[in-house]
Amino acid sequence: MFKVLERKELAPTEFEILVDAPRIAKKAKAGQFVILRIDEYGERIPLTVVDTDAEAGWVRLIFQVIGKSTAQLATVMAGEALSDIVGPLGKATDIENYGTVLLVGGGVGIAALFPIVKALKEAGNRVVTVLGAKNAELLILQEDCANYSDELILMTDDGSVGQKGLVTDAMEAVFKREEVAMTWAIGPSIMMKFCTLTAQKYDTPIYVSLNPIMIDGTGMCGGCRVTVADSIKFACVDGPEFLGEEVDWDEFVNRMQQYRPEEQLSNERYEKQVNANG
Repeated sequence: MFKVLERKELAPTEFEILVDAPRIAKKAKAGQFVILRIDEYGERIPLTVVDTDAEAGWVRLIFQVIGKSTAQLATVMAGEALSDIVGPLGKATDIENYGTVLLVGGGVGIAALFPIVKALKEAGNRVVTVLGAKNAELLILQEDCANYSDELILMTDDGSVGQKGLVTDAMEAVFKREEVAMTWAIGPSIMMKFCTLTAQKYDTPIYVSLNPIMIDGTGMCGGCRVTVADSIKFACVDGPEFLGEEVDWDEFVNRMQQYRPEEQLSNERYEKQVNANG
């Protein structure tokens, strides 16, 4: 059993938990993730490791309520325990001193972006970070990212904080004013697609973090397969980071929608059960 040490609501439908997992805390690196289960009957939920404290033994996880399992996870309070958590999984981000790097995060994808921001800054890079969300209320980890960024640019759809517009608008502005050695973009699939197209216009390599359906996290089930450079890859063991220009975006976006009806039905049943139990 893995004890939840802290639990915090960051934004509507977005939550942060600190989980006591000392062995994972000692090994996890930027870009890696864990898979957890709430109980023995629960779905396996992949979540990026946002931060760790090897000495204290905790891992920091952030998730958005988008279905039955994450809705149930949001009810787990500090002092309670998760059934199991396995990790770190996936390949770590290739951290080097590249020079000037541009990092772009959208929505809950900012949680996966932050550890990369932190690691790249600690490696000596000049870090320019762009964070985007629908509105100020949904923009998370601003202070965390600011602490490890030479420049932080905020973008919201409604202009309630920062600049009004899309993250790609901010990317264009940065590319036009200075040389960028490497770019990362993490967020909704459609956002990552257009970030890739923007980076390609300026001949800048861009890495994206793909989040297809995962089950075992070890490459055995094949559920997380994606087409990259005309080859089948498994996001759990070959990724989750890939060069954006090599991703078959149309296929990836379509696959992300594949089980929406079943997810909606499961969530509706869960809500009915919760309401019935008062």
